[in-house]
Amino acid sequence: MENNLNKIIENAIHYLKFVNDKPNCDIYTDYLKVKEEVVEDKAIDAVYPQKIKEEENILVKEKQTVQRNVNLSLLTESWMEIEKLDELDKAICKCKKCNLGKSRLNFVFGVGNPDADVVLVGEAPGAEEDKQGIPFVGRAGKLLTDILKAINFSRDEVYICNIIKCRPPENRNPLPDEIGKCEPYLLRQLEIIKPKLILSLGTFAAQTLLRTREPLGKMRGKIYDYMVGDQKIKLMVTYHPAALLRNPNWKKPTWEDVQMFRKEYDKEVNN
Repeated sequence: MENNLNKIIENAIHYLKFVNDKPNCDIYTDYLKVKEEVVEDKAIDAVYPQKIKEEENILVKEKQTVQRNVNLSLLTESWMEIEKLDELDKAICKCKKCNLGKSRLNFVFGVGNPDADVVLVGEAPGAEEDKQGIPFVGRAGKLLTDILKAINFSRDEVYICNIIKCRPPENRNPLPDEIGKCEPYLLRQLEIIKPKLILSLGTFAAQTLLRTREPLGKMRGKIYDYMVGDQKIKLMVTYHPAALLRNPNWKKPTWEDVQMFRKEYDKEVNN
C-alpha cells in the first residue's frame, strides 16, 4: 500500500513540475484524479494522514502554478484555434521554441488522411525524415507501409506523425523541454483529426502518451483510453518499425499487436 501511494505522489509531482513550461496541462488531470481517489480512501488516510496532507498541498500549489502558465500561454498561442491541419502546419512550421528548431533541416508535421480514423504516432523524425520533411520514410517507413498493408490499411487512409516535429541530434531521445514545447502541437492535431484509434509505435512514444515508465513489453497487448480534451480515443502500443529492423524476433509480437488493433478498429467502425 505504501509503495503504491508513494508512486502516485511521486509521478503526480514529477509530471506537474515537468508541465510548467507547457501550454496545456489537461493531460495530467488523471494523475490528480487518481491522487484524489487515494486521499479519499479512509483506510489509507488513517495510515498516512500527515504525509497525504503535505503532498496534497504541494499538488494544489503546483496545479495552480501550471494553470496560471496555461492561461497566459492561451492568450498568445493563436494556432490553438486553427481547425484545419494544413493551416496548422503553416502556422507552426517555423517554430523555434526549443533548440531542435535551430538544427533541423525540415519541420516534420505529419502526413496522411486529415479525417483518418487511425493515427500512428512515433517518437521523432530520423535523418531521412529530416531531409524529406515526411514521417516514416526510408527502410523503417517501407516496413511500416508493409505492416499497414498486411492489416488492410494504406498510408493514404491513416495519419502518421510523431511526438515531436524536429529531429534530435544523432537520433537521441527527445528531452523533456523539447517534448514540453512540441507535444501540444500533436494534441492539436489529434483534436482536429478526431481519430477513433491511435497506434503508438515504440517505447518512447508509448511512455510519453501514457505517462508511464513501464517497458513496452508490459504495455503491449492492451487497449487504453487516451483522452484529448473531452474525446476518448482507443490506444494500443507496439514496436517501432526501426526496432524490428534491428531485432527480427519482435516481428511476431508486432504481428499479434496489429492484428488485435485491426479487430478493435473493425469493432469501433461497425458500432
